[in-house]
Amino acid sequence: MPKVALYNTEGDQVGEIELNPSVFDVEINETLMHNAVLMHLANRRQGNASTKTRSEVRGGGRKPWRQKGTGRARHGTIRSPLWVGGGTTFGPRPRNFGFTMPKKAKKLAIKSALTSKVKSGSLKILEKLTFEEPKTKEMVRVLNSLKAADKVLVVTGESNSSVVKSARNIPGVKTLPAYQLNVYDILNCKNLILTQEAVNRAEEVFA
Repeated sequence: MPKVALYNTEGDQVGEIELNPSVFDVEINETLMHNAVLMHLANRRQGNASTKTRSEVRGGGRKPWRQKGTGRARHGTIRSPLWVGGGTTFGPRPRNFGFTMPKKAKKLAIKSALTSKVKSGSLKILEKLTFEEPKTKEMVRVLNSLKAADKVLVVTGESNSSVVKSARNIPGVKTLPAYQLNVYDILNCKNLILTQEAVNRAEEVFA
């Protein structure tokens, strides 16, 4: 059963916390993590790119010149893809790039990502993280005390508006509630900070 140091907001170690091995100490499956990242990025795509076919381009209602006798190539419309200003052949159309993974595969991918953070030593557990009011300076102080100033993901048990507002103006810092944990954000950060409440919530959901 993996043990990780438990810190307070001053950066002092106040104890150790035992992590559930079924969540934080599983066999790392890189293929599933890769698929989960692809799924996350694909689902973020808007798929709005659109071009017009020859039937949608304005103009070209009549034949530009008669079929025979002019010495020129025969054409039926000036909006043919062969013409400048004509339609596009096989151009992009609005589409949905998103896809899904089986629930068990998604869970295992998240557990693999969490395990990789534990094994690399980049996971830190906070006793609690609360602010009476949003204060960016306080969040910076907490991150500096934990020596986590670059590419940080802060995960709380529930959505906390004070924490979110305190962190949103700090470059490279992102906050998430535990129920929104995903493989992309876990792997994309150098330092993963979970509150004790977030650990309990993650173990409850993913165990």
